[in-house]
Amino acid sequence: MKRIFLLLMWTILSVGLLFAGDDPLRILVIGAHPDDDDVKVGGTAALWAEMGHHVKFVSMTNGDAGHQSEGGGALAKRRRAEAAEAGKRLGIDEYITIDNHDAELLPSLEVRHQIIRLIREWDADLVITHRTNDYHPDHRYTGQAVQDAAYLVIVPNVCPDTPPKKDNPVFMYMYDHFQYPYPFKADIAVDIDGVLDKKVAAIDAHESQMYEWIPWTGHALDQVPEGKKERLEWIRKRWTNRKISDETRDALIKGYGRKHGSRVENAEVFQVCEYGHQPSEKELKELFPMVK
Repeated sequence: MKRIFLLLMWTILSVGLLFAGDDPLRILVIGAHPDDDDVKVGGTAALWAEMGHHVKFVSMTNGDAGHQSEGGGALAKRRRAEAAEAGKRLGIDEYITIDNHDAELLPSLEVRHQIIRLIREWDADLVITHRTNDYHPDHRYTGQAVQDAAYLVIVPNVCPDTPPKKDNPVFMYMYDHFQYPYPFKADIAVDIDGVLDKKVAAIDAHESQMYEWIPWTGHALDQVPEGKKERLEWIRKRWTNRKISDETRDALIKGYGRKHGSRVENAEVFQVCEYGHQPSEKELKELFPMVK
């Protein structure tokens, strides 16, 4: 009888541990503009979503300055709709834009509190954002505001209208190529070859940016194709299939093994922020379960 009881208790405990380990991750990606998240994290987000994890994209500005001939509330409305459509194409839970003016974002107390509430309300396990040495002030100040919020998300007397997190989430940076004061460090790289079409489709949803504003700033409006198929191929060539750096290749081989890691053509790469919970290698793999 005692043996049966112990066996039953072990079975219940095992099932409980199984379900505890299978809880879906909650990932929050905080970019400065509608399209930043898609370009840097779109493929990985699609993989998380396919695996049943919860992903939310946030743009800290409404994008109301990012166009050569449109602006203000009308452009913000257009960009909000583009972001929502991109989120649908990736299969993520939600893609929202915060109503801060484009090109005017500062790491103010108000913005810090917006981010603290976002992290708490989403109950994020992982937060991904810009580094603070990016070329665009909105990018830099988004990264700074997220860093400023990193510890405070567990402090009950800060933003007491939202319950504090019990523990700090892991904070990570999306990729950039800037070298000073220090270059990006590839702590983990994700093979996105299998979801590249989803990423391309999400980037394509940002029509005001990909086919109007960014080509205009690059004096390339005359190169934008007219047809849908041609546009998707144009996006693929301009925004994907870029040469993988040696450091990213090393991270891919470390994560997937030499055979798999050596043949990856498209990857997204992330750096652990020095604030927040510092993950072990095991915890990092748990946050990126597609890397195996």
